[in-house]
Amino acid sequence: MTIKGVIAAGHPETVKAAAAVLDEGGNAFDAVLAAIFASCVVEPVLSSLGGGGFLLARPAEKGSPDPVVYDFFTQTPKHRAADPDFFPIVADFGTVTQEFHIGMASMATPGTARGLFRVHGELCTLPMTRLVEPAMALARKGFTVNRLQAYLFQVVGPIYMSSAASRAIFASAEDAQDLKREGETMTNPDFADTLESLAREGEALFYRGDIAARIADDCKAGGGALARSDLEGYRVEKRRPLTVDYRDARLYTNPPPSTGGILVAFALELLKKTDIKGLGFGSLGLLRRLARVMELTNKARVESGLGELDEGAADILLDPGFLAAYRAKILGRPRAGRGTTHVSVIDAAGNAASLTLSNGEGAGYIVPGTGMMMNNMLGEEDINPLGFHQWPTDTRLCSMMAPSLVIGEGGAPVAALGSGGSNRLRTAILQVLVNLLDFGLPVKDAVDAPRLHFEGGLLNIESGFDEDAVAGLQAGFPETKLWDERNLFFGGVHVARFDAPTGEFTGAGDPRRGGDDAVV
Repeated sequence: MTIKGVIAAGHPETVKAAAAVLDEGGNAFDAVLAAIFASCVVEPVLSSLGGGGFLLARPAEKGSPDPVVYDFFTQTPKHRAADPDFFPIVADFGTVTQEFHIGMASMATPGTARGLFRVHGELCTLPMTRLVEPAMALARKGFTVNRLQAYLFQVVGPIYMSSAASRAIFASAEDAQDLKREGETMTNPDFADTLESLAREGEALFYRGDIAARIADDCKAGGGALARSDLEGYRVEKRRPLTVDYRDARLYTNPPPSTGGILVAFALELLKKTDIKGLGFGSLGLLRRLARVMELTNKARVESGLGELDEGAADILLDPGFLAAYRAKILGRPRAGRGTTHVSVIDAAGNAASLTLSNGEGAGYIVPGTGMMMNNMLGEEDINPLGFHQWPTDTRLCSMMAPSLVIGEGGAPVAALGSGGSNRLRTAILQVLVNLLDFGLPVKDAVDAPRLHFEGGLLNIESGFDEDAVAGLQAGFPETKLWDERNLFFGGVHVARFDAPTGEFTGAGDPRRGGDDAVV
């Protein structure tokens, strides 16, 4: 049997869509697009054409060129709404609640559709009409809502029940006052029609045609900020990835103006001079070092520079280019990104794709006739430090998303990976990289291993670590929280891996976020 490639993603149907495309001869970029279209159907809380994201692409042709980042994340509108439709809802995570803001004025300019068409025109081999077929079939014939998606519906219930158009898609057939439950069948025929029209007519339908007109007209009448000029003027940015050498490999990741990649790079730089393997997998020494690095990296995130790094980090040299990029391109830029999904693909030709996508939590607004919910990125408190509706106009939002590629000696792709999980995704990616590159763990073990996350003075410790190591770790950190099970709080790292010496393809979809994988 000839291997075509490997996929890892956040839902079995997302993986199947990519696998079908690889199996009939498509490349990694065909597969990642098919997967993302499918994810918009089966992972609707996390994925939408009404949101934005990033693709880190490594084409294999022309002598293994350097990877490139396609930035199609959301953009602030050119003008603010005069009478904004903007209101809070409370999301219930079970153990904690959180306030989000939704409504027409929470919507930033979406980039996903334009980004996917740009990637298709430059990197794909199959027609767009073929790449949307799996998603269209799922939307028309229906799919079974799984446990994770049912849980996410409950978390964001007030958003998805906030309008009649949304309820028509997402309400439970068993109880019209509730959202779809685990085991129920869900369809979205309007979205299937939208995909069919987009594939046939192209991105102009979304940014200049009927979809743009509906969004702009509804915003004008209903208190939104988006106008035709926002959609028509949106541009995909191609960027050079941020790189950091670690052990015997090079990591390529999302560069500024987004923050996730540079924070992963900071952390790896801090770990470079440590004999991580010598500390021992799961040891107290390793956990202390990881927790300390997370603490120091947090300082890099919240301060104007890295001069405050002390003790263990004082003698570790960080690349001045990282610092300059941090100061010049990240600070002061509005930041958004919460609900996310990720897809990783490596094909047999050596093409590698790592794509992360977000819709926030959703604005509650369904573009009429499309079955598509728009993002609520402007409802993020972090981008409004002076109060809501004070964001800088016509500015690309900053994201924590960090789609990444690991390239080994000789230019062969070692791994494509990324994660959902808002602020936690950077520490999740970091720990999986350590598991892969320092300890050489099989990819599933690297993903399944328990994790830490440090933020706001609190060290979160996932279940699965040695009890004595946990006790020692708690003694060194005054505030800790022990989790009694694996939890989506700690991210969802989906990894596609290629082992050049053996020619073996392996994948791991993170079970914390409903992940699945397949070798085709």
